[in-house]
Amino acid sequence: MNPAYDFTGQVAFVTGASSGMGLATARAFAEAGAAVDLADINEDAVHAAAKQLADDGHQVLALVCNVTDEDQVAAAVDRTVEEFGRLDMAYNNAGIMPPPTDAADESAEQFDRVQNINLRGIWVAMKHELRHMRAQGHGAIVNCSSLGGLVGNPGRAAYHATKHGVIGLTKSAALEYGARGVRINAVCPGTIATPMVDAMIDGGELDRAQAETGQAIDRLGTADEIAQAVLWLCSGGASYVTGIALPVDGGYTAQ
Repeated sequence: MNPAYDFTGQVAFVTGASSGMGLATARAFAEAGAAVDLADINEDAVHAAAKQLADDGHQVLALVCNVTDEDQVAAAVDRTVEEFGRLDMAYNNAGIMPPPTDAADESAEQFDRVQNINLRGIWVAMKHELRHMRAQGHGAIVNCSSLGGLVGNPGRAAYHATKHGVIGLTKSAALEYGARGVRINAVCPGTIATPMVDAMIDGGELDRAQAETGQAIDRLGTADEIAQAVLWLCSGGASYVTGIALPVDGGYTAQ
């Protein structure tokens, strides 16, 4: 049974919100009473996701946003505040997993692409969220790292570099903004059953059985389980928690 949160009157901003962990978290925020801005690069998917939530009676906004474009991110965050009057919570989730590549063979183009989305995209989103939260004197931000931010993995050097970077970004900003009323944390998902992971399994990049037995809890995680971790980090229950990288990985990093 998931805990109950009451975010009535509060506003959340979620990137990568059209599917997977982003959509699950946007839905969880909405079901807890928050107004939610769903931001995603996929126009059709983000509008479909927002319509589903609106049809269920939730207050939502859908915006097309490429997190590699700072102007788009700034406009999306500003639009959220214009629409709803405030910004209380953010989950910076947008990210990609490039194909596994030998470190000696990885192209600069692939390295730059994953850095621009996974690390710079979170930096840009957090930067513009903080501008509003700083003025308000309160807020909670959760950045999506990964178990890949806590360990290494062969063939994934560029990806893991971004996820380690997210944790450094999170910790430094948390130290800077704790006294200003803004808490900033990272969540580190393990192998989660999302469309991206399904595609990796279907393409032969990931062996499902090995992934399931690679941690103490013998199954893949769910997007809803990540959403619940994000909501807790944004809630009053985590009011004395900032600057952490929270593993939600079935025990993988306990090894």
